[in-house]
Amino acid sequence: MNPLKVAIVHYWLLNMRGGEKVLEALCEMFPGAQIFTHVYDPRAISGSIAEHQVRTTFIQKLPLACKLYKKYLPLMPLALEQLDLTGYDLVISCESGPAKGVITHPAALHVCYCHTPMRYLWDQYHFYRANAGWITRWLMPVLLHRLRIWDVTSAARVDHFVANSTAVVSRVRKFYRREAVCIHPPCDVESFAPSSDRGDFYLYVGQLVAYKRVDLAIEAFNALGKPLVIIGDGEELGRLKKMAGPSISFLGRASFESLKLHYARCRALVFPGEEDFGIVPVEAMASGRPVIAFGKGGALDTVIDGQTGILFEAPTAQALIQAIARFEANESLFNPQALVDHARKFSKEVFMQRLSGQIDQWLAGS
Repeated sequence: MNPLKVAIVHYWLLNMRGGEKVLEALCEMFPGAQIFTHVYDPRAISGSIAEHQVRTTFIQKLPLACKLYKKYLPLMPLALEQLDLTGYDLVISCESGPAKGVITHPAALHVCYCHTPMRYLWDQYHFYRANAGWITRWLMPVLLHRLRIWDVTSAARVDHFVANSTAVVSRVRKFYRREAVCIHPPCDVESFAPSSDRGDFYLYVGQLVAYKRVDLAIEAFNALGKPLVIIGDGEELGRLKKMAGPSISFLGRASFESLKLHYARCRALVFPGEEDFGIVPVEAMASGRPVIAFGKGGALDTVIDGQTGILFEAPTAQALIQAIARFEANESLFNPQALVDHARKFSKEVFMQRLSGQIDQWLAGS
């Protein structure tokens, strides 16, 4: 029997975030796979990905592609359809930007691992438009209308969808009218550990962009006067610094060692936005620390209210303040080892085992 020939289609390769951690695991599962992507910067990607053959679409050759790639979004459907995947038995597309729209051989199995249907097309379209510059705001209704049509059409090219959370299962069903299997993305839980040296601060970790709602955390901790450490960078940094009172400190992009230390020493992680899944809460729990999270999206899959953290229902500073009060009244009940044990359910090994078993089942039935 000839070995399986595998292609992995990833939206773009310009940094190492949650989607690229999934890609790393896929590369480990399929060491002979070839990677296809729109734009690729090998300096920004881990060695385990870079050692694979990476092919790009024509977007890579456009001016300043690694910087302006989002401006080329309307061209990406055409670029994907130019990729020749005729010789591949298994195609795995990783979708949160355009990736699943490739044309595969009729006998090939196409599995889409969906981090989320494109936010700027669907559930967060109005949010993105309201926060865009005036030229982009004027162009979005025309350009994205056509892109939505292609996005739904290209969903029919996928044989099976895998979603990274139950929230994304619902979005796939809503926007594509397709069913998806939920397999949570991998977290490197073994790299984190609890510490007996505990601080008195709360922690936020993540990009400083509008939809993450860091402003809610700042408003709440300004009112409480309690220390909040913010690790991360992004376009909202200037505005958030102007909002922040003296109890709030910004560390920017911290080293991995500093990140691990802050996870392990914080009283709790604050997670105020709605995420597709959210690796950060799992990393905090792997460090033995509970999570205070907005109770929507991926947090519902990772944070068990009253056991591994506290969930709050409304996206308001007042709701977060009440959740912090509830946490502090029950802080002694959160057992670090129980949190670590819970986090291990989201390990890379669990992800690979579940996805490999599911793909084998689909291949056997094809």
